[in-house]
Amino acid sequence: MGQLALQRVSPLASLPRRLPSLPLPSSYSPSLLFATASPRPRRHGFFLARAMSSHIVGYPRIGPKRELKFALESFWDGKTGVDDLQTVAANLRNSIWKHMADAGIKYIPSNTFSYYDQMLDTTAMLGAVPSRYGWKNGEIGFDVYFSMARGNDSVPAMEMTKWFDTNYHYIVPELGPDVEFSYASHKAVDEFKEAKALGIDTVPVLIGPLTYLLLSKPAKGVDKSFCMLSLIDKILPIYKEVFDDLKSAGARWIQFDEPILVMDLDTNQLQAFSDAYSHMESSLAGLNVLIATYFADVPAEAYKTLTSLKCVTGFGFDFVRGLETLDLIKGGFPRGKLLFAGVVDGRNIWANDLSASLKTLQSLEEIVGKDKVVVSTSCSLLHTAVDLVNEVKLDKELKSWLAFAAQKVVEVNALAKSLSGVKDEALFSANSMGQASRRSSPRVTNAAVQQDVAAVKKSDHRRSTEVSARLQAQQKKLNLPALPTTTIGSFPQTADLRRIRREFKAKKISDIVYVQAIKVEFEKVVKLQEELGIDVLVHGEAERNDMVEYFGEQLSGFAFTSNGWVQSYGSRCVKPPIIYGDVTRPKAMTVFWSSMAQKMTQHPMKGMLTGPVTILNWSFVRNDQPRHETCFQIALAIKDEVEDLEKAGITVIQIDEAALREGLPLRRSEQEFYLDWAVHAFRITNCDVQDTTQIHTHMCYSNFNDIIHSIINMDADVITIENSRSDEKLLSVFQEGVKYGAGIGPGVYDIHSPRIPSAEEIAERINKMLAVLDSKVLWVNPDCGLKTRKYSEVKSALSNMVAAAKLVRSELIKS
Repeated sequence: MGQLALQRVSPLASLPRRLPSLPLPSSYSPSLLFATASPRPRRHGFFLARAMSSHIVGYPRIGPKRELKFALESFWDGKTGVDDLQTVAANLRNSIWKHMADAGIKYIPSNTFSYYDQMLDTTAMLGAVPSRYGWKNGEIGFDVYFSMARGNDSVPAMEMTKWFDTNYHYIVPELGPDVEFSYASHKAVDEFKEAKALGIDTVPVLIGPLTYLLLSKPAKGVDKSFCMLSLIDKILPIYKEVFDDLKSAGARWIQFDEPILVMDLDTNQLQAFSDAYSHMESSLAGLNVLIATYFADVPAEAYKTLTSLKCVTGFGFDFVRGLETLDLIKGGFPRGKLLFAGVVDGRNIWANDLSASLKTLQSLEEIVGKDKVVVSTSCSLLHTAVDLVNEVKLDKELKSWLAFAAQKVVEVNALAKSLSGVKDEALFSANSMGQASRRSSPRVTNAAVQQDVAAVKKSDHRRSTEVSARLQAQQKKLNLPALPTTTIGSFPQTADLRRIRREFKAKKISDIVYVQAIKVEFEKVVKLQEELGIDVLVHGEAERNDMVEYFGEQLSGFAFTSNGWVQSYGSRCVKPPIIYGDVTRPKAMTVFWSSMAQKMTQHPMKGMLTGPVTILNWSFVRNDQPRHETCFQIALAIKDEVEDLEKAGITVIQIDEAALREGLPLRRSEQEFYLDWAVHAFRITNCDVQDTTQIHTHMCYSNFNDIIHSIINMDADVITIENSRSDEKLLSVFQEGVKYGAGIGPGVYDIHSPRIPSAEEIAERINKMLAVLDSKVLWVNPDCGLKTRKYSEVKSALSNMVAAAKLVRSELIKS
């Protein structure tokens, strides 16, 4: 891949003079039927009129129609080159900056674009490349960068896990005492210069040093107790080099993202934070400094530490999820500093209640002083869809309730103008009508469902038999070998398969033709698994577009977009459903397809469902009632489906809860309540099945060790769980003495990397698992579903997996 390395040049220098145009984001649309904001006259890139105090923490990078996704995948497949990828990327950045400038945003971020992940960008900036990637020095190019993200033929990728409590995944830095840091990526400076060449003055954004280090993990061979903060003196000189370059390029502001401050940090961690910024103070001279926090309240001690920093010009807080921060500010805010008030939700798609937000802003202004409040988003808009103007499937009423990233930019500026005394009365009036419409719409409320939810809270919904007895009954029926093999659910989604689903949705082919085409795909997947010797089969989910959207399309209370894509990681995007009303299941959703697949084989065929907590956490959820109320509604719908599958003769049913850990609140004081209702919702789904029906669940790409007791409390018969990409971190919890009596399948290989592990490597992983888990409960499976892989990769990897299981099985018999 050496030919992909980038030269140390400005991104613009290698691009054609004229960039092909992409559709620019629209201006505000909810309630105004897509009326556009009036552009302001400009001179040399600056508004003649005084810009309002408005700010955006960050913006989606994938493009309104996933332009970055397709450019990346084309590049990875060797169909296009470096110049093509850089051209698409530069065009996206330029359109984003111009949209914000034209909307009137004063503080426009740069360096929030990424080819894969912003934490990986910071690793590149610091030159913290693990030695296995063979990088020595110089500017980090695409070859090393994408190898860290995705792995390559010879080495695995770095670990990937959830970014706080979102569905976005970041690449986890691997650090230790021997890492030699160096300034190895000038991306932040290059992108600032790129915007400046367009006449747009931006605020470069960097992941703050405390967040970067505390989200890192010890490199392989480094003691697990290694203190990451011991490296802070080694990375600060690199940050200082970046500051010098930015100042030389003409930067006047810099933004540090320090969301780690909303966590429960101890005294030593807060002191390290304070010391770091005090140490950087002289290097930051000449720059206005903004420290942005988001996703929750900032605890009192962290707030005190943060606001005592002398080098900081402005402090950013989340006023959507951080409801108690207002009380802290009332108790004291540093005189003369700016308050960046995140009142526009960066994590959901509901239109802002402009009047309510304006009242909050006015109350803040009374505390901190006039002209000291900057209107902002609660966090980066990375976590919401890009532009509502691209939506043709949503009806007029529902659209009036929504705002995507492009519309939120306009909301921010409208609030800033109103705060300064220039209120758009028509906009506020239309917004108020939209809010009223949503509150009174009959499509939102179903009294019968609400009564059912009230009733389920009166029981804890546990199965009547202990798991050990259930496993014995299930083994008599299923007759599985030791170390049974299975996969997680999905098989590769080919271009032909996606075309068939598109044609069926567009009514270009009949029901009969569609069912026959899906049946052929099922037969191919079943035959492959039988040939490979897999024990418990899946049908491959050929009929499904997405594990959440597929179910939401068949439940009431859900709406769906055409282009409401959100980045999950790298080029992987998801299109979250919108839960706008009470949820019910009008009819069976999977029974037809699961029954068809089971008839094709004598092996057990898993019925595949997505669990209520995952459907909740991977949707845009209504914000007019508690999340647990909505979750219980979904749980009752899934319960009906589980019982219908059992009646149809499906003896193994998997209820995926991939996102259970993701929804865990960031503050320890709030976690017990969440885990209680989330686990309860899962148990509701399967509490009434027979002992002989085996209930599986699946979880992936999060840190599960700290919630292992809640996972046990879910009372599933078998859990398959990501393990290999996280370097078998999960096994440590069993080494520490936790007893797990149900079936468990820690993943034996990483499906998000094109690398195919050998049978010997997988066998070694299985033996590591057997050192801490009983062979009677251990299952063998990949980390996650196979949807994103090619069939050639799947066949080789699963063949090696089955061979490894048979090898270890034979060794167990001998011993």
